[in-house]
Amino acid sequence: MGLIERALSRIGFERRNDAADPSWSAIAPGIGYPGALSARAAENLSTVLACVTAISSALAYVPALIYRRDGEGNRVEAYGHPLAKIARGGVNPQQTWPDWLEHVVASALLTGNGLAEIVRAGNGQLAGFRWIPWGMVTVVYLTSGRLAYDVSDARGGTRRLLEGEVIHLRDRTDDGLVGRSRLSRAADTVAGVQASNAFAKSFLERGAQPSGVIRHPGAMTADQKTDLRNQFQERHGGAQNAGRTLILDGGLEWQSAQISPEDAELLESRKFGVVEICRLFQVPPPIVQAYENNTFTNASQAGLWFATFCLAPWARKIEAEFARSVLATGLELELDLSGFLRGDPATRWAAHKIAIDSGVLDPDEIRVIEGWNPRKVEAANDD
Repeated sequence: MGLIERALSRIGFERRNDAADPSWSAIAPGIGYPGALSARAAENLSTVLACVTAISSALAYVPALIYRRDGEGNRVEAYGHPLAKIARGGVNPQQTWPDWLEHVVASALLTGNGLAEIVRAGNGQLAGFRWIPWGMVTVVYLTSGRLAYDVSDARGGTRRLLEGEVIHLRDRTDDGLVGRSRLSRAADTVAGVQASNAFAKSFLERGAQPSGVIRHPGAMTADQKTDLRNQFQERHGGAQNAGRTLILDGGLEWQSAQISPEDAELLESRKFGVVEICRLFQVPPPIVQAYENNTFTNASQAGLWFATFCLAPWARKIEAEFARSVLATGLELELDLSGFLRGDPATRWAAHKIAIDSGVLDPDEIRVIEGWNPRKVEAANDD
């Protein structure tokens, strides 16, 4: 067994016994590594859902700009490029650019891999993209050293896409081929948060107060015990019966065995679970409405941290993948995060003044940065 084969076998790749297609194959591990929650189950944790939504929707809504380098190396926006038209008009008949990019990024966050088919017109020109759920994909390592993707459909059929026919957005990998989800890397942490939530759910379902003990001065038969237990559960069990008056006779005495959620540190453990999940996704807690953990001086600083350490790395991954898979040499995609990085208005405009005073920028360039037309364009429109 060769070095590559040993490495691939450790993460679940197996040699396909097919003489006509001697390739490597493995079911894509995005749906869940051993000990990890599935992507669907993980989204039942509100913090996971909030973090994934915050990152994917933020990256989906920022402007996607296409630039080309001119003969002097300057960047010029390519308004007429097919990708620019797709970003403005939609990636396919069912999805706009924000819809599609949100799906791809969310899949990468939850499963470690976001996959989309590159759709081309009959003349080979870029025509759009089609998102592919990672659970429908089997990754194949070909003897040529390239990857192929076998995509299943609802009818049970399978079609193969090669590297040049897809965009593959990966989270960090163990093998350089297939991404691995953060949920599986920190499976124990995620399982702990899930257990805390499950305990809280069970606690509420069984009643606002935990069960106690009913004391009887004498001996009871097994049938009497069963009847008493069933009657008590029917009238006082469950959250819907919380607070109902309890009446005992015949010498029966209620002895509470209550342990408050505070004593069990249930509430504190759930709060800590929010921070733990936020760490996995590099999302500041205030971004997912966990304000009790807010250590930022104001909301703009939280947004700046979010943009710098969370969104910017993912934006760079997306830009690099488009450069590798879609765009020709000399063209580049830019996801414009300047709106997140501007900071508060006083600081931003003070920085603009410094740029003008030092001659780095002129007023028209500042207007462009702020999303306004240059003055000469405004004057022409007025005329």
